[in-house]
Amino acid sequence: MNQELKQQVVDANMALVSSGLVTLTWGNVSGIDRASGLVAIKPSGVDYAELTVDHLVVVNLAGDVVDGDLRPSSDTKTHLELYRNFSEIGAVVHTHSPCATAFSQAGVGLPCLGTTHADHFFGEVPVARALTPEEVVGDYEHATGVSIVERLRELELNPLEMPAILLKHHAPFTWGKTPQYALDNSIALEMCAKMALMTWQLNPDARRIPSHILNKHHERKHGAAAYYGQGK
Repeated sequence: MNQELKQQVVDANMALVSSGLVTLTWGNVSGIDRASGLVAIKPSGVDYAELTVDHLVVVNLAGDVVDGDLRPSSDTKTHLELYRNFSEIGAVVHTHSPCATAFSQAGVGLPCLGTTHADHFFGEVPVARALTPEEVVGDYEHATGVSIVERLRELELNPLEMPAILLKHHAPFTWGKTPQYALDNSIALEMCAKMALMTWQLNPDARRIPSHILNKHHERKHGAAAYYGQGK
């Protein structure tokens, strides 16, 4: 397992607190080493302030623990379902950040109202369906991942163009190529949800951004001819 990646996973987990995305231990970050097929994830219930590389649990894509003495996050199977289905994903973040979770609990997609949203998410952040009673009493966390994958495929979404989803009655998941990118997407999602709620307070009739502005802002940062930032 890549040790640098494990440190990135620890750093991203700790940043959940400083970014204001989590309360108590309501969140987790994982990262996958595609060369080995191993995933490092936060252990269940461990306080972020105490977290070190040695605390991380390493599992394979089947969910077997291959390194670590603690139990992995209870959300591990959801993370693994995303990794198994989308090779582009290098890290996954789950939080219960207040504004994004409000959209999740309401079962309302987060529409793109402005360019801040367009810079990170190419259109409306969708809602994944609620789980059935059978799924809840069965393999709940795996079924959660299945519902996310189903929704992304149903909408024919590229997971790197739409690196977030809202789980109905639950909370958001985000992802990215690295733990830092996945964390940034969680931060952006929470801020975009907060701004949407504030926008509707000022103007309840505010509508989605016009497609030509959406396309421009997303492409200038993520497209083939992107020119945002300093390049590599």
